[in-house]
Amino acid sequence: MAERKSDRKNEDNLPKLVRNIVASYRRDQITHRIGETFLPSRGKIVEILDELRQLLFPGYFGHKVLGEDNIQFHVGNLADHLARALSEQIFHCLCYRGDSEHNACRDQARRIAFEFLARVPRLRKALKLDVEAAYDGDPAAKSFAEIIYCYPGYYAITVYRIAHELLELGVPLMSRIMTEYAHGLTGTDIHPGANIGKRFFIDHATGVVIGETTVIGNNVKIYQGVTLGAHSFSKDERGRVIKGLKRHPTLEDNVTVYANATILGGKTVIGHDSTVGGNVFLNMSVKPFTFVSLEDPTLNVKLRSKKLRQEQEKEKKSGRQTN
Repeated sequence: MAERKSDRKNEDNLPKLVRNIVASYRRDQITHRIGETFLPSRGKIVEILDELRQLLFPGYFGHKVLGEDNIQFHVGNLADHLARALSEQIFHCLCYRGDSEHNACRDQARRIAFEFLARVPRLRKALKLDVEAAYDGDPAAKSFAEIIYCYPGYYAITVYRIAHELLELGVPLMSRIMTEYAHGLTGTDIHPGANIGKRFFIDHATGVVIGETTVIGNNVKIYQGVTLGAHSFSKDERGRVIKGLKRHPTLEDNVTVYANATILGGKTVIGHDSTVGGNVFLNMSVKPFTFVSLEDPTLNVKLRSKKLRQEQEKEKKSGRQTN
């Protein structure tokens, strides 16, 4: 009986609870979009990524056996569907301005979608060089197919290269949705604004962070846990972070950065053909052909005490006798 009274009281309080929640929307205009146009669908953008991989790597993904007799039809069908799906999501990413500019915004979204698809051959060329870099740089890699199918670092690079093209075309929100999705899957956080050269390879991938204004040259290889980050943030007279400044380091051609190294700062330049060792913390530039490492740590290896060893031997003997 007491439980029924409690349930009835909660139901009576529901209208007040709803009014309080709605009132909180009116007090805070940042965390809601009531009365505004739809934002893009994250789920639809993830589907677009999956279909783009079918276009970029025909025969690797999807459920069709492809040959010369059906490849033209397959690509035409896929490109047509992607053009429509991209146009719709780009429209929702860009167009918040109301009905008066609705048609112009639709046209802009379609133009961007077709311009992006026109860049697919260029993307394929870049990704081919990346997969070759992974194969050449990892003795455990047995085939290109293994890298394309399995390597989390290669997946993160694939998504980054797609997202970077979209960012250049003026669709930052979609770009960020894509790279954050890859971040969640792989543990590799590459901002779509980073500029990354040819033949880039991330080995093992987990825990890698590459910031927005990072510049990476050609033939660069980094390992798990590497951070290419900002050293500090310049602020204006009101204490707000100034945006648009170069905050992240530059790695020139043929640089290798080993596991868990941290390289910070927009003025930090790692000269070409240099190597940064594991666990290094670096916020200064180094010249080309430099090897940066920590001093060798001192290992302390000693036998356990005689009394502890005797007790362990007794435990082992006792266990054998019980068995």
